[in-house]
Order: sequence, then structure tokens, then C-alpha cells
Amino acid sequence: MRSAVFIDRDGVINENRRDYVKSWDEFEFLPGVLASLRRLASAPYAIAVLSNQSAINRGLVSWAEVNAINDRMLREIKQAGGRIDGVYLCPHRPDEGCSCRKPEPGLLHQAAHELDIDLASSYLVGDALCDMQAALTARCVPLLVLTGRGQEGLVSAHDARVVDFVYFPDLPQAVDFILSMPIDQVTRQAAAPERSRVSGAKQARQGKGA
Repeated sequence: MRSAVFIDRDGVINENRRDYVKSWDEFEFLPGVLASLRRLASAPYAIAVLSNQSAINRGLVSWAEVNAINDRMLREIKQAGGRIDGVYLCPHRPDEGCSCRKPEPGLLHQAAHELDIDLASSYLVGDALCDMQAALTARCVPLLVLTGRGQEGLVSAHDARVVDFVYFPDLPQAVDFILSMPIDQVTRQAAAPERSRVSGAKQARQGKGA
């Protein structure tokens, strides 16, 4: 089994839209993402995208269009020197009660089965509380980024008393952290000292700017 870096899509790889990303014209890579994925590709991690896409079952976009968007995203990442080993989507609305929509861990379990992943030595990078909850349920290392809905996610996590995660300004800095950790030492416990140091430093900087 191998370790993985699971990455949420909207708000982490590309700009999040309140009205959902419904076409390639509405898809915009966030700054530094392609370069960071190129650096991550050289590491021995499997890399997979996990995304809630309820716009499908809301009738706002078709499966075919979402697949076309993801295919174009994968081509752009590959052309930039990166790689994605799998894309896993949940099309369900929150009221449908499925097991794949984050914060449920279904997408993580599906990816782990298909890619032969050890979840306990893997990361999930997301911009929302539901990403952190899914990671913790599956025993992955949760990393929050403050792009997309990340600021809201940070507040929501605090309110929900979910504190067992590290947070970073964006995906490039999360990748820096991942690449700084020896792959054979990746566990939630190993990340704990960095969580305290990084979170404390960012909270101090945020306090100065308030």
C-alpha cells in the first residue's frame, strides 16, 4: 500500500463559485497551483481529487459537462508537469443522505480501495469543515487551506470544536509542508507539533491584522 495526497477541487485547485463551476469558461486555476502540483508529482504519493459536485443532482450541470471540465483540468495539469491519479466525485445533494458526500468518508474509501492507499499515512487538503471531518473520520492527516471557503471553514471548525488539523494560506504552502515531511513518518501524531507551531503563527499574524 502507498500513501496519498487527496485534494478537494473547488476552492483549492480552482476558484470557488457560489453558483458552482458549470463549464470550463468558469474554471480558473488558483495562483501557484499548477507549479505546486508539478512539485508534488515528483514525490512517491498517489494524488487524487475528491470533490462534492451537488450541482449535478441539483440539475445545474450534467455529468458529461463535469467530466469534460475535469478532463480539461487533468490535461492542463499534465501539460504543466503535474499528475492526478484519480478523480472521485459525489453528485448528491446534502438532503440525499449518501455515504460519499463529504463529510462522509465514502470518496476516501473508494479511492483507497481503487488506488491501494493507506489512509492513515495520507493527507486530505481542503477548504471546508466537511473536508476536515472526512479526513478525520478516515484517519487521514487533514490540511485546511484558506483559499475558497477556507476562512469560513476555519471559523466553522472552531465553532464545531474541530481543531485537529493544520492550516495554510493556499495549496502551494500545503504542498511545501507535505514535501517537508518524511513519507514514512506521515501520521496525524507526527503532524501535531507542526500543527501547533503553524496554527499559532498564523493566528498571531491574523490577530495583528484585525
